Parts: sequence; C-alpha cells; structure tokens
Amino acid sequence: MATIETGAQAPGQSLWRDEIRATVSLAWPMVLTNLGQTAMHTTDVMMMGRLSADTLAAGALGVNLFFAPLIFGLGLMLATSPMMATELGRKRHSVRDLRRTVRQGLWLAVIICIPIWLLLWHGADLLHAMGQDPKLADTAGTYVRWLQWSALPFYGYIVLRSFISALERPGWALVVVFVAVGLNALLAWTLMYGRLGAPQLGIVGAGIATTVANSFMFFGLAAVVCLDRGFRRYRLFGHFWRADWPRFRALLALGLPIAAILAFEVTIFNAAAMLMGLINPESLAAHAIAIQICSIAFMVPLGLNQAVTVRVGLAFGAGDADAVARAGWTALALALGFMSMTALLMIGAPRLLISAFMDVADPANMKVVALAVTFLAFAALFQIADGAQAVGTGMLRGLHDTRVPMVYAAIGYWVIGLPFGALLAFRFGYEGAGIWTGLSAGLIIVASLLLWRWSRREALGLTDVRHAYG
Repeated sequence: MATIETGAQAPGQSLWRDEIRATVSLAWPMVLTNLGQTAMHTTDVMMMGRLSADTLAAGALGVNLFFAPLIFGLGLMLATSPMMATELGRKRHSVRDLRRTVRQGLWLAVIICIPIWLLLWHGADLLHAMGQDPKLADTAGTYVRWLQWSALPFYGYIVLRSFISALERPGWALVVVFVAVGLNALLAWTLMYGRLGAPQLGIVGAGIATTVANSFMFFGLAAVVCLDRGFRRYRLFGHFWRADWPRFRALLALGLPIAAILAFEVTIFNAAAMLMGLINPESLAAHAIAIQICSIAFMVPLGLNQAVTVRVGLAFGAGDADAVARAGWTALALALGFMSMTALLMIGAPRLLISAFMDVADPANMKVVALAVTFLAFAALFQIADGAQAVGTGMLRGLHDTRVPMVYAAIGYWVIGLPFGALLAFRFGYEGAGIWTGLSAGLIIVASLLLWRWSRREALGLTDVRHAYG
C-alpha cells in the first residue's frame, strides 16, 4: 500500500517541479530585465542625490508626475501579453493572431502618447497648481519636458517584449535592456556633470539620457524580431498601416482595466510623493530613496507577475484548470519567499541601503537619512503584501480577469489607503510615517482581495476559456 501511494504521488510532484522550473526559467530573464529598466532610473536618482538634496527632491517630483500617465498607458500595452499567451495555448503555432495583437499594440502606443505628451509639457504648471515648492516645481517641469519623449519607445519595447515572452524566449529583452543601462549611465554621467567635453546640464541631462536609452531598447528589440529566425516568420512590421479595429477594440477592452489597476496602484505612490512635498523637502528626498529601494525589490515579484500571466494564460487557453492552479500557486510561493528576505534586509541594514543614494555620514544629510530609515521600516512591513498583490494581479490577468481586480485596487488604494495615510499625516501629526502607514494598509487590503478571488476562480467561472472570447 505504501508503495502504491508513493507511486501515485510521484506524477503530481513531478508536475509541480516542472512548473517551478518553467516559471523560474521564464521569470528570471524578466526579473533581470525589470532590474535593468529600474537601474536606469536608480542611476539617475543616485546622480541627482550627488548634486544636491534639492535636485533629488525636484527629480522625485518630476518622476512621479511622469509616471502617473505613463503607467496608465503601460497597462494598455500589457494587455498584449495575456492575449498572445491564451492564443498560443489554444493554437501553439498561431502566427496571424500574434501579429494582429502586436501591430494593434503598437498602434495603441502611438495613440495614447499624444495626450500624455500634451499633459506633461505643462508639468511645471501642474506642480505649481498642486502647491509644490515653486523652485522645485520649475526644475522638475524642465526635467519632465525632456523625459516625456521616452514614453513612446518604452511602450513599443513593452509590446515587443510581450511578444517574445509569450513565445517563452525573453532572453533577448534582457540583453537589450542591459546594454541600454550602460548607455543611460554613460550619457547621464556625461550630460549631468559635463564630462568628456559635454555641457553640464544637471537634471536635464538625466531626461535626455533616459529618452535615448529607451529609444535604443525599442529599436534594439525591433532589430531582434526582424533578424532572429524564430521571430522573423511573424513579419510583425509588414503592412503596419492596415487598421484592425476588432483586435484594437479587444485590446482596449482587456487593457483599460489593467491600466486602471496599475494607475490606482502606482499613482498612490505618486500622490504620496506629492504629499511628502507638502511636508518638507527632507521628507520628499527620504521618500524618494525609500521608494527607490522598494522598487528594486519589487522587480522580482513584477517579473513573476509577467511570467505567471504567460503560464496561466497558456494553461487557460488549453483549458487545463489543474495547470492554471499550479502556475498561479507556484509563482505566488516564489514571490512571498523572496519578499520575506527583502523585508529582513530593510529592517536589519537600512543605512547600508541608503548609503547607495547619499553620504550617510554627512551631517547635512542627517535628517534625510533618519527619515529614510523610518520609511524603510514601514516598507519592510508591506513587502509580503506587495509581492502578493503583484503576483495575484498577474494570476488573474492570465485568466483575462481584470475588471473586478480594478475595483479592488480602487477601493484598497484610493478609498482606504491614501485617505487614511493623509489623515494620519496631517490631522494627527504623524507626517511621513502616517503616509507610509496608509500605503501599507492599502497594499494589504488589495492583496487579500485578489487572493480571495483567485481561490474562488472556479466557482466564479473564471477558468472557462469561453469568457475571454465572448
């Protein structure tokens, strides 16, 4: 009897091991790609901090203003990933439908960038209207006017990355982004500090460097999909000008809720930065450092988010409910394990982490460092929730379930999280600590709701592939 039980368990254990290997194999290039993309911004932040605390604060305002509309458009681009994965699950060698999705994703990128550019061109005016320090607002507005042009190539890169990831070959995106990281660092160092005979442009140099680096990312990956034999047969850019309104509308239907989820999540951090600016420049600078550290840690669950969308989407398209479950729970376990370790690091060695952004021994930075240490303690508290909500969103996205998670995000982040943080900060005098308490509460609520919905996916009919295609 014991022998029979062992033999019965072996196939199941093998399937779980295979899923772990498949998830890790798909996720690690995505994680490193995300780290590479974050490294560009991190490099800029580090260089701004070396210029002055005011420059760092202005950069934080500019970046948060830039990312608010950028993230909404990013959500639209991310809709291409589950659409392509599900189609490949239904028909492994599908060519035409993948090409349709990529082309309309690129059309959507061009269309959404127009209002984004118009909005960001008036960034300084927007920051003045929000009550930010006039000097910081003007500096941030100038920075954003150069940074905003990076949006279109970034979106194009995301669409192409979704394509090669759906085919489970994300390695090329990693190669391209790490070359871009080096290019960005060299250009930022040259233009911000006036090295190698270039003019000293300060924070403007960071905006130019990011735009050039993002352009390289798109054109580099475009060259790959045109030249690589495995990708070339899809002829992604052939007859690019032909409209495909049914697929365009399908992308919008799936992508708008994803965009709203991302906007609700990311803009709460943008809003937190704006609230920090109303407290004092030191709080804003400390917040920028703590958020950047959190962003680096978040790249792992974000990579797992992207991987689980593909893995769940493939199983979903094939109609395999057991494989859907394995894909989701595997990615979640990996994310929670990693974020537990980052939480311990933030609690145990905060000054070491902060030292990457400014001189912690300089008395002039004492207040900023002390605040950053406090904010990292709060960040440690929500690491597990942050990982859970990131992967939970990807799990449900793979099932084309985006509308209800959008409602969860709105409630958790904007109905509860941000108002609660603002109340603690300004009514009860907790200032920055109050804002971070609100952020933590919002993340915990959203993570709990997403995992509850995932656990009831079969009862809710989410595993029926027909609902993804009407």
